Amino acid sequence: MQDLTASKIEEQRRKLSERWSAGPPFDARVRQLVRDLGTQKSAALIEEMITTALKLARDEMSTADLKLINRSMKEMRSAAKIFAPFKHLRKVAVFGSARTQSDSPDYKLATDFGCEMVRHGFMLISGGSDGIMGAVQRGAGRAHSFGLNIRLPSEQRVNEVSESDPKLITLNYFFTRKLSFVKEAHAFALSPGGFGTLDEAFEVLTLMQTAKARIVPVVLLDHPHGKYWATWTEFLTERLLKFGFISAEDFAFFKIKHSAQDAAAEITQFYKVFHSARWVGERFVIRVNRRLSTNTMVDLNKQFSDIVRTGEIVQRAALAKEKNEFEIRHLPRLIFTPFRSRFGRFRQLIDAINSSQTI
Repeated sequence: MQDLTASKIEEQRRKLSERWSAGPPFDARVRQLVRDLGTQKSAALIEEMITTALKLARDEMSTADLKLINRSMKEMRSAAKIFAPFKHLRKVAVFGSARTQSDSPDYKLATDFGCEMVRHGFMLISGGSDGIMGAVQRGAGRAHSFGLNIRLPSEQRVNEVSESDPKLITLNYFFTRKLSFVKEAHAFALSPGGFGTLDEAFEVLTLMQTAKARIVPVVLLDHPHGKYWATWTEFLTERLLKFGFISAEDFAFFKIKHSAQDAAAEITQFYKVFHSARWVGERFVIRVNRRLSTNTMVDLNKQFSDIVRTGEIVQRAALAKEKNEFEIRHLPRLIFTPFRSRFGRFRQLIDAINSSQTI
């Protein structure tokens, strides 16, 4: 997400060369190799990866470590390549138990949710197996879903929707699988489940709480009489919030929903005015679909002054460093310099933007 002008590329290459050099003769040969391959986009990063591989040889790492690094890189490349043609479409990642039976109300809710999100123009990403994973893919249909399967000691069966689908991705490592879920998803939906589901729930919340992942909507699906997520929330309140391990504003990261329609409404509302966000140095840049009114800007500055480190929240055009993002450079921006903490408040700011008055 950098300004990819020629001067910037040369500056990036120089900085990377200084930091990642394998030695003058090798650096020149790596640069020539990348040039011969015809690589122009992000050539400096390709050179850096090759140099890192050469350094691994010098480090005399164990075969086991080299296999792990090699396989991880192959898996990340394979997944990124499959997702690449669908970059322009928003996606919802769905987690839940593989043991959920087809006659369960949670199964029906997941199926309805998959269908509902497709109706709103989203694609669905699931684990590619049975239970909730199969339910959401059956609701979404093969054309609108991805399966991120995992190899397990006891073979995990691929559901019939994903079977033979070119969008089925089978991975060896949970961490590369999680990375693909988080990197590609514009929203998360979680149904009741076991260790894996709770692990994924806490992973997503931790990454957003620490700004290691973009803030996106998280809906916790439970059937109308279900208490799974309400009980889980009670645990968070009694055992985490009361002891100061989390803050009250962290509860803004997720919402419990009891119908497919309400869950879909929560996700689509998130993108009603808010489009996306990124960091540009110390500044946080929120791209919005429509300009906000003057009164709205005054209200936002009053409500969220506690997270503004210096200055105020201003509305303006794209910054120079965003100019390479051609497809969204026309969108208005809200820009401010925040304290890099309390990201639950950032989520509350997005909610306020989406319910605000626009021009």
